[in-house]
Amino acid sequence: MLYCPKCSRNYPESSLLWKCSCGSFLLYRPEKKRFPDKRDISSRPNDIWRYREVLPLSEKVNPVSMGEGMTPLVLSSWEGKDVLFKLDYLCPTGSYKDRGVSYLVSKLKELGVDRIIEDSSGNAGASMAAYCTRASIECEIFVPDYTSVGKCVQIEMYGAKLRRIPGTREAATRAAETEAAKVYYASHNWSPYFVHGIKTFAYEIWEQLGWKVPDNIVLPAGQGSLVMGARLGFQELLDSGKIDRLPRIFAVQSANCAPLYEAFRTGQNDPIKIIKKETIAEGISSAEPVKGDIVLSDVRASKGQILKAEEKDIWNSFLRLCSLGFYVEPTSAIVGAALEVLYATGSISEKEVTVALLTGSGLKATDKIVHYREEFIA
Repeated sequence: MLYCPKCSRNYPESSLLWKCSCGSFLLYRPEKKRFPDKRDISSRPNDIWRYREVLPLSEKVNPVSMGEGMTPLVLSSWEGKDVLFKLDYLCPTGSYKDRGVSYLVSKLKELGVDRIIEDSSGNAGASMAAYCTRASIECEIFVPDYTSVGKCVQIEMYGAKLRRIPGTREAATRAAETEAAKVYYASHNWSPYFVHGIKTFAYEIWEQLGWKVPDNIVLPAGQGSLVMGARLGFQELLDSGKIDRLPRIFAVQSANCAPLYEAFRTGQNDPIKIIKKETIAEGISSAEPVKGDIVLSDVRASKGQILKAEEKDIWNSFLRLCSLGFYVEPTSAIVGAALEVLYATGSISEKEVTVALLTGSGLKATDKIVHYREEFIA
């Protein structure tokens, strides 16, 4: 069942709606299903579908999967503090988006959708193109024209049609929404299904920590799907009695595009309207988070924070991650900048278990890394 958090309307999944008649986004409320047993989980393949009971899908449909998930959780020293880095940039297409897209495309296959459009800053578009080609779903991706060359080439090589839209990330969204009058809009930002795939990283952390939860999760935030996925996954674990507390969620935005940070700082319940600037963290350059009110609520409910990071600090964190062997795109490196602030201010303690998510591969952003290396060295 799809339901609207604004006006409380319900819709059947067969309606193929991506937003409510009132204009709000829709959420997915699955039927109550059995929670996976630890023994069942441990005996299954190392992908997100090892938690299939919490990823409802018709038994007649095989999941559209490429082994996404169960990424390494690597202990490293950050400023002398032990931090566990979750390497989600090692998912099949090079970003954590594969989790959400695997489930989203599987649901579209179940619903009989054979053609979609999507807008993206790059990673979600590449993921959507890859999974759609496996599902024999025709795919067209709208991206802002500043998107990294590596991501654009990846999208086209998977066989999707690429549409470069001049201007901002928001301009690409508006262009896609115009086309949505004719073709199913499989937007990962609007989709009611996407976050259910994303939540699997919370289940994996729980499993990888010996069926326990960390004290803190540090995440990049643009539209905020990681925040929502973390809250949804850990909340399901709590509700099922598998854990007895929720970790604190710390989300970080670029100072050049921080509508969620500004709302959190000023005590607002909705994202603040901003005029964004170009940022090295292109993957989270979202000035208009669709579900920003939920993101803000989830962070506050966890007793966490939303932070911002300056461009130079993001770059320095990128270099430090490289020195640890983690070659990520600069967007991912923003978690390192957040860790420095959180430890320096005492917001988190070195005695606590902290997990930081690394979301996208540096191999997809070579042109931007070369550009910024020259800029920051100069």
